Amino acid sequence: MPSDKVLPFLIGLQQRIVARLEALDGKTFMVDRWERPGGGGGQSCVIEEGAVFERGGVNFAHVMGDAMPASATAHRPELAGRRYEAMGVSLVLHPRNPYCPTAHMNVRFFRASAPDADPVWWFGGGMDLTPYYPFDDDVAHFHATCRSAVLPFGGEPEYQRLKSWCDRYFFLKHRNEPRGVGGVFFDDLGADGLTGFDQAFGLTQSVGNAFIDAYLPIIERRIAVPYGERERDFQAYRRGRYVEFNLVYDRGTLFGLQSGGRAESILMSLPPVVKWRYDWAPEPGTPEARLYEQYLTPRD
Repeated sequence: MPSDKVLPFLIGLQQRIVARLEALDGKTFMVDRWERPGGGGGQSCVIEEGAVFERGGVNFAHVMGDAMPASATAHRPELAGRRYEAMGVSLVLHPRNPYCPTAHMNVRFFRASAPDADPVWWFGGGMDLTPYYPFDDDVAHFHATCRSAVLPFGGEPEYQRLKSWCDRYFFLKHRNEPRGVGGVFFDDLGADGLTGFDQAFGLTQSVGNAFIDAYLPIIERRIAVPYGERERDFQAYRRGRYVEFNLVYDRGTLFGLQSGGRAESILMSLPPVVKWRYDWAPEPGTPEARLYEQYLTPRD
């Protein structure tokens, strides 16, 4: 079965990422193993109040159930009522220093089956960057690493497709603004029968493996940048957009909650300190306005 190949990769990916993050932060992640009453379980690795990360989590889950949740069948109605198996690694990292961006990465595999139909499988995933005080070099490095991960699996056209998909997906429609500066994103890869398993799995592995190289150099460059209450206040305000996206639009969050997943693990992506203000906008010419004016728009 295809899942027999995917499972060991995902378990190893979580272990490798956690080890690198622990080496950077100096604090050991808490490991929380859990079982899901409806079938399956997972392992949540969480860090809070570390030297670098105010909060972060690297989750592995492998769950199954009798009927696909509504979040998965909204754009795939033909799968309604099918049994499913889902597995993936999902991470979100919220550094304390506002000059260090928040980052997200997820890779996942689904398999849907029914007695009277052939099984359907597909991959999804991606990564994106959410800076508060962005630097050109950081954003360019993140996108260049994403590009290098995708190029062997379709060249420049495939990279541009996944980059544009990411820009569209991580977009808060009710705010008419992006969540951050994007990255790459894909879903339903292989479901149409046109992409073979090895190709789809290879791309998924490449994206997952690229995350450390895409993100850690940015943190290492910015972790010592001085900051004060002004920067922390703006960081907390922009984190509010992160919360809005994850609770309203994020497919992984909706799938987890609708499938009876473990709320503590699903909601570990939410930042520990966050603020909302009524009808606020940064003053023109300020560092905070620069984020809106130069970065919160799709760019090459």
